[in-house]
Amino acid sequence: MASDSVTVRAPAKVNLQLSVGPLGEDGYHELGTVFHAVSLFDEVTVRTSDEPGVHLTMSGENSETLPVDDTNLAMRAARALAAHAGVEPAITMHVRKNIPIAGGMAGGSADAAAVLVACDALWRLDTPKDQLDAIAATLGSDVPFALHGGTAIGVGRGERLTPVLARGTYSWVFALAEGGLPTPAVYRECDRLREGRHVPAPHVSELLMQSLRAGDPMLLGKALSNDLQVAAVSLRSGLGRVLAVAEDLGALGAIVSGSGPTCALLARDPEHALDLAVSLTSADVCRTVKRADGPVPGARVVG
Repeated sequence: MASDSVTVRAPAKVNLQLSVGPLGEDGYHELGTVFHAVSLFDEVTVRTSDEPGVHLTMSGENSETLPVDDTNLAMRAARALAAHAGVEPAITMHVRKNIPIAGGMAGGSADAAAVLVACDALWRLDTPKDQLDAIAATLGSDVPFALHGGTAIGVGRGERLTPVLARGTYSWVFALAEGGLPTPAVYRECDRLREGRHVPAPHVSELLMQSLRAGDPMLLGKALSNDLQVAAVSLRSGLGRVLAVAEDLGALGAIVSGSGPTCALLARDPEHALDLAVSLTSADVCRTVKRADGPVPGARVVG
């Protein structure tokens, strides 16, 4: 007998590199990025319902600030898959948030990826992987990576992925800020700061690729880079203080995650990550900290 509910968890991401090209005529930027999935997960449970339509509830820190209508990526994901498969949906969805909201770690994209996997399983569609990827790409640039996880190069707007051979496991500390930082505002500030300057085409660092192939956290720490970091710090000056304190405390690398305001700090190992988390908390430069490891798989059915 078919189950009447499916639970899927999907990971947060950090951009080990985010290379941002010039503003295009279409209003978007070409990107060259290296995604890395980490063990902070949102969990989505989708259940069959007696009522037609798609209904969404959410729980977790600050989840009350998020919409539960069709502007939410999770809702859009369910409707997109239903339209693709010719399904008349009658489901309720509950999202348990653990990924920081508006923190530059793609929590909304993780939710959308989790919904695609959950609804595909609930409706027994067995949608081919390439079709699920194509649907994910229509929802947002980070959604395809949330489906796959691991470590991958993303080009275009980040939706065209190539898996990366990454040896070993890396230990991270994430410093969470008070409030979010809207991605469009960070890109606008980046464009303002670069106005009048030559902006090269996006690229992926060979040093970064070398560090991942070698499984070398020391080298990886030196290779971390984010073209949006200056803009994020310009809009939220306290992020510069977090990065400086993290480096003083011995982080191998410290970077703004995506468009921020979460800062990602690379540790030598889990014990060092614990020390960093405790010391950063004592320094009182961020709202709270979370530890995680990476890489981890993308959206997966659990339970």
